[in-house]
Amino acid sequence: MTGRIDAQLAFLTEADKLKSVLRATTLCNSSRHENAGEHSWHIALYAMVMAEHATQPINIDRVIKMLLIHDIVEIDAGDTPIHGDHDPVKIAAIEQAAATRLFGLLPPDQAQSFRALWDEFEAAETDDAVFAKSIDRVQPVIANLETGGRSWVDYNVTRDQVEARVGTKVARGAPALWEALKSRIDTWFAAHMAGK
Repeated sequence: MTGRIDAQLAFLTEADKLKSVLRATTLCNSSRHENAGEHSWHIALYAMVMAEHATQPINIDRVIKMLLIHDIVEIDAGDTPIHGDHDPVKIAAIEQAAATRLFGLLPPDQAQSFRALWDEFEAAETDDAVFAKSIDRVQPVIANLETGGRSWVDYNVTRDQVEARVGTKVARGAPALWEALKSRIDTWFAAHMAGK
């Protein structure tokens, strides 16, 4: 049993590094960039609050678990902003290797379970994963709306890019939520980024 606890504690200590991974998104008060640990917690809370807007019945406990571990690979891979310029194939390979290393710190049964949940999130084929992916895209939109489009301005994001990179994913799992956000997004872009 001591070996099992040692492995679990090693994983949890390593997971603490997620708090040091800064994201492109700032806090809603614009005081600083959020870290990936804060993001994971906030997204899990979003899922709890917004679960009623899922297009299909979901198991909210599984969704929350997915969201709590979905970005753990950023410990090794770093944050990849959705509107940034990067090679998705290269990033996917780095994240796969990170998942193998990080979940491999756990006892084998937990390593397998956590990795399967992370893989499910990445594939976004089950109802739980589709909703989790949708919610993962909502929080940065809210942060941008609350901060004067902070990362949208930084990355020179257009309204069409928000629709393509964010809207399609949110609408797939929570269309009512996307409909509610669209008017806010349209209003912001009309006022701040005319012609984009």
